[in-house]
Amino acid sequence: MAYVSFRSLLRIAICGGTHGNELSGVYLVREMQKQKVNKVGSISVTTMISNPRAVDVCRRYTEKDLNRCFTKALLSSPVTDSTPHELIRAQELNTQLGPKGSQEAFDVLCDLHNTTANMGLCFIFDSCDWLTVHIYKYVKNKITSVPVRAIQINTMIRDSVSLWSVGKHGFTIEVGPQPHGVLRADIFTVMKKAVDLMLEWIQKFNSGCTFEGGEVEVYTKVKNVDYPRDPATQEITAAVHPQLQDNDFGLLQPGDPIFLSFLGETMKYEGETLHPFFVNEGAYYEKKTAFQLARKTVLTVPPISVKID
Repeated sequence: MAYVSFRSLLRIAICGGTHGNELSGVYLVREMQKQKVNKVGSISVTTMISNPRAVDVCRRYTEKDLNRCFTKALLSSPVTDSTPHELIRAQELNTQLGPKGSQEAFDVLCDLHNTTANMGLCFIFDSCDWLTVHIYKYVKNKITSVPVRAIQINTMIRDSVSLWSVGKHGFTIEVGPQPHGVLRADIFTVMKKAVDLMLEWIQKFNSGCTFEGGEVEVYTKVKNVDYPRDPATQEITAAVHPQLQDNDFGLLQPGDPIFLSFLGETMKYEGETLHPFFVNEGAYYEKKTAFQLARKTVLTVPPISVKID
C-alpha cells in the first residue's frame, strides 16, 4: 500500500474526568499536572480535568452527560439560563481544544475513561483515522498484561457526540473493569502505560520514523441491546445472564443465554453471531443498554510517516 503522511503532532491534549466518577483518568491527569508534564520532546502536552464540577461530587455528570455534547449543532447552540452545565462546559472545551473541525484544533486529543465492564484496554475511535489506528497498533504490541482491543464507531456517517472528536486526531482510552467512584492500582497502571506509549509513539513519529502497515483487528459497533422490561412500568425484569457477564468480546451466537429473569427464566439470544461489549456497564442502565454488539473485522492499515514540508 502507498504511504500516508501526516504533519508533525505538536500539540497533545490528555483529558480525564469527562465522567466525574471514572477515577483513573482523574488521578492520572492530576499526577501529570503535579509532575508538570507539559513538554515531552517536541510535544506540547496539555492536561485537563474535563468536568471539574462532576469530579468534585464524584458523579458521572451533574445535569447532562458531557460526552454526548460535542456535535457541531450543540457546540454552536446559544447559551441561556436553562442551558445545562455540561453543555456550557463542552463549548468551553471546544474553544480551548478546538474549535472542532478547524486547523486550530489540537493535533491529538486523548480522552481517558473507565468502564465497569470486563473490557481490558480499549481504544475507541473513528475508522477512517489511520494515525490513531497506528497509535493503537503500537500500544497493543507493547502491552501484554491485559487484552488490548480497538472499537471503531464509524462516526463519519454522523457528527460525533464525544469529546475526542474535537481534536484533529482523537480517541478514547477505556480501561476496565473498575467500579465507578473507585480507583484500582492495576487499572490505573494499565492506563498510565498506554498514555506513556502514546507519547513515545508520537515522539518517534515526529522524529521521522516510518511505521509499517499491516492488518489490524477491530470491532465495529452494530447496535445496542436493552434489558427486558415490563411493558407497563418500563422497569427491567431480568439481569445479564452469568454466562454472558464478564465475557466481553466473546462470540455471542443464536441460542446463547443473555438474560436471567427475576423469576429464574433464561432468555436466549436471537440474531446474527456478533461480539458483545460494555456488558452490564453501570452507567448504561439509564441509557437502556445492557450491552452493545460489534462485528469483528480486519483493517488493512497503510504505512505512515511524517510529512516533510
